[in-house]
Amino acid sequence: MSKKINIALFGFGRIGRNLFRLGYDNPNYNFVAISDFGSAEALHYLLVRDSIHGLMKDEVELDGNHLVVNEQRPRVISGGEPGSVPWDAYDVDIVIDATGRFLTRDELSAHLDSGAKRVLISRNPKDSIDRYVIPGINESSIDSADKIISTTSSTTQVLALMVKMLDANFGLERAMMTTVHAYTADQPLADAAGVDLRRSRSAVENIIPNSTRAPSIIEELMPEFQGKLDGIAFNVPVPNGSCVDLTTELINVPTVDEANQAIKQFSNSSMKGIVGYTSDPIVSSDVIGREETMVYDEKATMITKESLLKTLCWYDNGWGFASRILDVIDAYAALEDN
Repeated sequence: MSKKINIALFGFGRIGRNLFRLGYDNPNYNFVAISDFGSAEALHYLLVRDSIHGLMKDEVELDGNHLVVNEQRPRVISGGEPGSVPWDAYDVDIVIDATGRFLTRDELSAHLDSGAKRVLISRNPKDSIDRYVIPGINESSIDSADKIISTTSSTTQVLALMVKMLDANFGLERAMMTTVHAYTADQPLADAAGVDLRRSRSAVENIIPNSTRAPSIIEELMPEFQGKLDGIAFNVPVPNGSCVDLTTELINVPTVDEANQAIKQFSNSSMKGIVGYTSDPIVSSDVIGREETMVYDEKATMITKESLLKTLCWYDNGWGFASRILDVIDAYAALEDN
């Protein structure tokens, strides 16, 4: 890479901190700024001592408003709305909006207006953007003209990979997804009034049904699956580690072994590093810290009456997803080099 990539993090919650932990010792990355509502002291503390991933392996110092570790020295800036930080003052190549709050093109364009060359959001957007990018699905289609991009969501990526692999091998007629997802930062610990009645209930006391946009986003990104996908989410009382339970109707129904071998082949070839595979009897905590988008569970595969295939995929909904965001950053940087 001809020059380091100047990265700004807008939002320093779970995804933002995972991105920094994954990327701070990469010689191609220069984290120049971190914008969040928290104080520099609080952000330093939460970065160093993570309740899920533990202590950082390297010491991080707080020097005024700068976090200092190895060659990285990002400035901590008080958070606000997109456009409130002059990204041009930091020569930002890409700002990662990891707040989860700003999801429209108009909102995100403010990052560009304030000097960022490109903006990537870590959620499914609410309206039209330049491109969705999912490694393993469409990273080869990216264009240097893309300015506002989304890596969708951790669940969307898992579902996209599974329907692509199953369709390639057996032909997909339709699929119904259930994601069993760790609770998220926007859920209350105790019952609290909210617009969404189910989500107003305690995240640590309940299994909470939730809607998911993953199927509709995939149908937009992959038109061949239009009208074939649907799904629901359940948020459950675990802090990290999720799974996608996928039931599919296929044109050519495989045996359990044939289905498993097809995914295993992908995991050892074109999807290596993105799709993991295990024959161990794992549970959700076993995938914490895994960098793959998903880990396919061989032991969970089922065929019902030689017509419906059920598969199970596990994923670290923070760490694995953050790894793919960095892959996308690398892909756009490579375009600029060519």
